[in-house]
Amino acid sequence: MISIQGVNKHFGDLHVLKDIDLEVDRGQVVVVLGPSGSGKSTLCRTINRLETVDSGTIAIDGEQLPSEGRKLAQLRADVGMVFQSFNLFAHKTILDNVALAPVKVRKVAKDKARENAMTLLERVGVANQADKYPAQLSGGQQQRVAIARSLAMKPKVMLFDEPTSALDPEMINEVLEVMTSLASEGMTMVVVTHEMGFARRAANRVVFMADGAIVEDAPPAEFFDNPRSERAKDFLGKILNH
Repeated sequence: MISIQGVNKHFGDLHVLKDIDLEVDRGQVVVVLGPSGSGKSTLCRTINRLETVDSGTIAIDGEQLPSEGRKLAQLRADVGMVFQSFNLFAHKTILDNVALAPVKVRKVAKDKARENAMTLLERVGVANQADKYPAQLSGGQQQRVAIARSLAMKPKVMLFDEPTSALDPEMINEVLEVMTSLASEGMTMVVVTHEMGFARRAANRVVFMADGAIVEDAPPAEFFDNPRSERAKDFLGKILNH
């Protein structure tokens, strides 16, 4: 479903992605872990070309990622993305936030889009907030709306770039529960996160990055219980002992 081959990326003199090779099969949940500055968010953002690459190829569902234009827009419509910040439209209701893109991009009839949006808001547990505006919702509720908004486009792939890192601790679980249910339903997901419990529970694979390179790629039990590299052991020691 996602095929990344030989990808390199620089920010000036900084080599942030080094010869990245990664395959994600349909229905797989891949959690990307690593210390700050390891390149994990940059990698996530290259998958729908929010960041360009210097070399290498990225394909989604067999289609090479175009560099720009209408083809890129079409491909992006198949890739949902959820960020740290919720990026909801402040002047639109929750319902309209979720219904807007299917109407504008997929040309879905407005009534149908709103009906689908309500179904998705129910699915993420915020249907009772449909007529409110983003500022009236908690951070956890807004992030669940952001997930519903991505799902409204019926994406083939969902990317999550540290979706809980801006949330208060008591709101993190409500977002992770939605993500876990998506994973169990077979959504193809790439998740950059520090939530180790989610990685253990929901991931098919853990990809560990350090200094712009993939250091380990293993099933969760293997990675957490028996990491092979010193970098991973050091990282887990710091994370799991706090």
